[in-house]
Amino acid sequence: MKAALTAWIALTVLNGVFWCGPASADWRDDIGTFRIGIVAEPGAGNTIPGLATLTQAFTNALGMKVEFVVARDYAALIEGQADARIQYAIYSATAYATALQRCGCIEPLVAPVDSDGAAGIRSVLLTRDGKLPGLADMEGHRIAMSPPDSVGGSLLPLTGLAAEHVRIAEDAPFLVHAPSASAAETMLVDGEADAVFGWVKAAADGQPRMPGGTQARLEASGLSASALQLVWMSGLLRYGPHAVRSDLDPEAKRRLTVFLTNLKSTTPDIYDLLEAKHGGGFMPVAAKDYAAAEAIVRLVSADRGQR
Repeated sequence: MKAALTAWIALTVLNGVFWCGPASADWRDDIGTFRIGIVAEPGAGNTIPGLATLTQAFTNALGMKVEFVVARDYAALIEGQADARIQYAIYSATAYATALQRCGCIEPLVAPVDSDGAAGIRSVLLTRDGKLPGLADMEGHRIAMSPPDSVGGSLLPLTGLAAEHVRIAEDAPFLVHAPSASAAETMLVDGEADAVFGWVKAAADGQPRMPGGTQARLEASGLSASALQLVWMSGLLRYGPHAVRSDLDPEAKRRLTVFLTNLKSTTPDIYDLLEAKHGGGFMPVAAKDYAAAEAIVRLVSADRGQR
């Protein structure tokens, strides 16, 4: 009897060990290799500057094996994350919104800001010498607009105005579609248009306009700041986020957020490798910060559906 009891106790302990194993399994074991997707710069092929340094930095942050996956374009990047072949992706704002529309399985983690604090852009409608008094007067004037695929000069103003119940068709007779953003600006400078849709940099805290964008280029073309008046301004379109799959373990999300938001201050050289365009560091973002990007994607999808 004693021998049987001893054997039962041993078996119970052994079973406990086996049962405890899966319950305490680390999320790293479930993932195996953490894959980060990125679209290479045009002409760069599959190369990423400082790849080994970046890989080691993320490896240290997560405590697991990390691998970068270079996608040929955003469409391939989106499919990779939707299919769970990559856990983390670096997107433009509209590419993120497209990925969210594709699977609903991702969430933004952080986004970059500029060294001057700008977190994105706002579309603006600028007039010269008060020629366009307000939105209600557009039909009686010539309004220059960038090509239909321009985010800041066409897509953002159309969606931003629609959100305010001011719907404008792309083929509205008072709109003059220029072949480029610079051509649209030239029309205002030369007096061929009474107003122009463009964009300005903006902070996330409500600060409406910052140096840079259409107004700065118009002033560089010879127009004085006093000659330009703001008729309308859209909501903020944030710079593109670093997004993770929603089913990623919360601890992994926390580690990534801490690592990224401190990267500029702790290791600026690594930050510059990861983010070459915006030099102000990363800040946490949420899904609601990309409402403007989602509206643009819905507009483009609706237009395609009508063709």
